[in-house]
Amino acid sequence: MDITQSERSQELAERIQRFMTEHIYPNERRYYQEAERLGPWAVHPVVEELKPLAQQAGLWNLFLPAHEDGLTNLEYAPLCEIMGRSHLAPEVFNCSAPDTGNMETILRYGTEAQKERWLKPLLAGEIRSSFAMTEPDVASSDATNVASSIVRDGDDYVINGRKWYTTGATDPRCKIIIFMGQTDPENPDRHKRQSMILVPKDTPGVHVVRSLPVLGFYGVPDRASEVKFTDVRVPAANMLLGEGRGFEIAQGRLGPGRIHHCMRLIGLSERVLERMCRRALKRVAFGKPLAEQTVTLERVAEARMKIEQARLLTLRAAYMMDTVGNKAARQEIAMIKVVAPNMAQTIVDWAIQAFGGGGTNNDHFLAAALATTRLLRLADGPDEVHRNQIGKIELRRWLNTDPARTGGGADPMSPDESESWSEGGLWPRPKRLADYVLVPD
Repeated sequence: MDITQSERSQELAERIQRFMTEHIYPNERRYYQEAERLGPWAVHPVVEELKPLAQQAGLWNLFLPAHEDGLTNLEYAPLCEIMGRSHLAPEVFNCSAPDTGNMETILRYGTEAQKERWLKPLLAGEIRSSFAMTEPDVASSDATNVASSIVRDGDDYVINGRKWYTTGATDPRCKIIIFMGQTDPENPDRHKRQSMILVPKDTPGVHVVRSLPVLGFYGVPDRASEVKFTDVRVPAANMLLGEGRGFEIAQGRLGPGRIHHCMRLIGLSERVLERMCRRALKRVAFGKPLAEQTVTLERVAEARMKIEQARLLTLRAAYMMDTVGNKAARQEIAMIKVVAPNMAQTIVDWAIQAFGGGGTNNDHFLAAALATTRLLRLADGPDEVHRNQIGKIELRRWLNTDPARTGGGADPMSPDESESWSEGGLWPRPKRLADYVLVPD
């Protein structure tokens, strides 16, 4: 496995770092203030002011895949990590969810007409988008449970359903929603019942009911929303890929999205660890700096090891996606999707302890970081789903493998019957629990 960064990736990393220093970090307080004061239904001016600067700097749409003359996953990984250090940065570079996943979906599965109408303005940063999959009435961690309906009626489809955690729907710049629902609820193959379709947000019957807070935060970094679809009629030409292909699209869409989240979480964790270290060096408690207290040293050391382990696993997943494809890399993608959010949540929690009461508000960036890390243990599939997938893949790995070649058999290592157990031969193994007890003479 070669995870050496290309010259192009290294050069872009340096440019992004300079942009972060000059434009992102100095504007973060303003960003959080605008998000709090203007709310999730408004455009935040600081974002719109910084976007043209990112475009002029050539730091725009860096998420685009290599087959579009973009970066490989391995090249994009360190860039996404740098952007992940700030909630403000990804959108400024037009590299934020859900737009990146939606753009990749339309790019990969959309018709030329769909790309012309929706992909072009998304790539230009002129509009934003939403992804409507999760439903409040079913366990949406199993995508086959999605129950909203998409019914063919002549040259149209009629859509009905209630979605929530539809990211970005409250944004006034949101113009298009990718909607997942059932077109064939009676299909014996439950993975062929769902489809995905493009729904313009201004279509009659689309109603954004409310903004949903994530652990108290509205719209940072995602504008989680509840949306109701009542007799929404859209042209049949808006269907993506074809009826019954929704689950297939979901799997193709979520692979890159999952690893992007993990890349950003590593950057977030690096920044939180740096803040924790600087805090520990400055603060004195019980007669000595926090940095000299054993519990702090242990947490700093554990945090460093956890970050490095997660980064290596993320880079391995990125490398495999580039070399053998997303399907073959599904176990690595699932592993990092479990490891990265749990790692980041732990480190943020330790940092809050080091900052004391101040760590529980957002003066030190930690409360929003905690909300993000906890959210991402659910987004794009909860930990439990990924662990189940990892376990099943691991069991299948050994199902048709000869344990004689690996020494990994499950049978006891019994001696051959011809071997002697008499005096001078093999030492007899205890047969009963009592044989382990030493009885005094």
